[in-house]
Amino acid sequence: MEKSKIRNFCIIAHIDHGKSTLADRLLEITGTIEKRNMKAQILDRMDLEREKGITIKLAPVRMEYQGYELNLIDTPGHVDFSYEVSRSLEACEGALLVVDASQGIQAQTLANVYLAIAADLAIIPILNKIDLPAADVERVGAEIVSLLGCKFEDILQISAKTGVGVEGVLQRAISDVPPPKITQNTTTRALIFDSYYDDYRGVILYVRVFDGAIAKSAQIKMIATGAPGIALEVGALKPNMIAGKSLESGQIGYIVTNLKTTRDAKVGDTVTLYNAPSTEPLPGYMDVKPFVYAGFFPESNEYYQDLKDAIEKLSLSDSALQFTPENSPVLGFGVRIGFLGLLHMDIIRERLEREYNLELVVTNPSTDYRVLLINGEKLDIQSAADLPDVSQIENIREPWIKGEIVVPQEYVGGVIQLIAGKRGIHKNLSYMEKRALVSFEAPLANLLTDFYDQLKSITSGYGSFNYELDDYRVQDLVKVDFYVAGERVDALSVMTHKTEAEPLGRDIVSKLKEVIPRQNFQVALQAAIGGRFIAREDISAFRKDVTTGLYGGDVSRKKKVLAKQAKGKKRMKRFGKVDIPAEAFTVMLKRD
Repeated sequence: MEKSKIRNFCIIAHIDHGKSTLADRLLEITGTIEKRNMKAQILDRMDLEREKGITIKLAPVRMEYQGYELNLIDTPGHVDFSYEVSRSLEACEGALLVVDASQGIQAQTLANVYLAIAADLAIIPILNKIDLPAADVERVGAEIVSLLGCKFEDILQISAKTGVGVEGVLQRAISDVPPPKITQNTTTRALIFDSYYDDYRGVILYVRVFDGAIAKSAQIKMIATGAPGIALEVGALKPNMIAGKSLESGQIGYIVTNLKTTRDAKVGDTVTLYNAPSTEPLPGYMDVKPFVYAGFFPESNEYYQDLKDAIEKLSLSDSALQFTPENSPVLGFGVRIGFLGLLHMDIIRERLEREYNLELVVTNPSTDYRVLLINGEKLDIQSAADLPDVSQIENIREPWIKGEIVVPQEYVGGVIQLIAGKRGIHKNLSYMEKRALVSFEAPLANLLTDFYDQLKSITSGYGSFNYELDDYRVQDLVKVDFYVAGERVDALSVMTHKTEAEPLGRDIVSKLKEVIPRQNFQVALQAAIGGRFIAREDISAFRKDVTTGLYGGDVSRKKKVLAKQAKGKKRMKRFGKVDIPAEAFTVMLKRD
């Protein structure tokens, strides 16, 4: 195919604004998929994606239309996968910006627009869902005009569900998206914008070729990881794999390799030929680091090996997934896993439970902390239980984020109060039409548990939130430990700011009182910072009336029986074990 006839573009939008539905219509109109084989969200392969109505894994597809080769990438819309989105944008020359005509511009829309502008893409604005009764074309159109600086007439008005106006999207993609640039480089370079592991075929790469060509059976090499491999098969996705002889410069396609794990071929890496390698990688590669951690434990220790095997299999496909074995006196053997965010954690948990039939206990999510010891040694800890003795610590740094919240103007006060309550710093407030954009900085740990839920309830569901990691800052942090019947439970320990420690301790202790069942002896629930207890609740014992069989006689008989019962309870308190249910370990997620 001539380069002048190739168009590479992607779809960017907030969650649930109709990306995947628009992709369905485009595939239908171009005849890439026959109508009888058509189903909703055809590019979303996972059951989870269909159920949640979100795109988790991006999906490229090649379409033929009026003599042009159109390569489309359907990108994820969630903040957890923003690095994947940025790599997808680098693989394209244009972007279809889809905005819901009833909801307007949201936080993720802004984030993706900034990424597209940074990648210097031709942006085609599209108003979707114009057939809905709640659609407000004038207002939302004005928001797009103020965001992009385009004219109102440039905005395409469509309904991806009914197909109205979708043909115009293809025409605009051909006319507005520039063809791939012709470069003078003689060496081969291709950008990996996604990779996954197939049980039967090995690691499969989704690539955009920038220079040269990659033929079938060519020996290839990854520049960042240095891993060598063989291109066992190359071709295009329509949307199923259609093998070809080679992938030429400017084209988007797939490469089936003989690699055994995606850690050898990470997203953002550059593929080159082994025999004539390029020394200059394509820009923008970075090692994606997780910054949300949680302990995963099987319900019974006999399933530990099954859990470990399942996570190892999932990590073959997901290079961002990092895990280490963990041992807890209460929960037994488990695995501590690092995630890109809470949605990523949620997806992995559901996949482990569904695909591998595992019953899991998941501890409260936390972030990583950088600890400087008095002797100059630096530690990176992912769990409060790993914190060294306070006397050895010089300072502790925690991650802070830069966030943006888009809300209708009447909710601005409540949102600013919410940010302040999370130790956040409000930075800027700007208005567009009837919406406000609130910019702020806040510690990541305070946003992990219930921030999103609180935002949705304060803004009646209209608020949307986007963030990116900023830096690590020295804060006055302490570790709060929790004791159940005098025994410390490490899996419940949390790191928090000194000013928030006492309210948090009281809050969690009272929540634990609700979920831990009563015993035959009194159970003390305590929160402590070091050796100082800051909160306590008691779970009262079950009481058996041992005097029911007595009738009449001297009162000393009654006292004797009660004294015997008290002695038994005292002994039970010394030796008795409290069975802690799984809900106790996720009590922070249900803080309110």
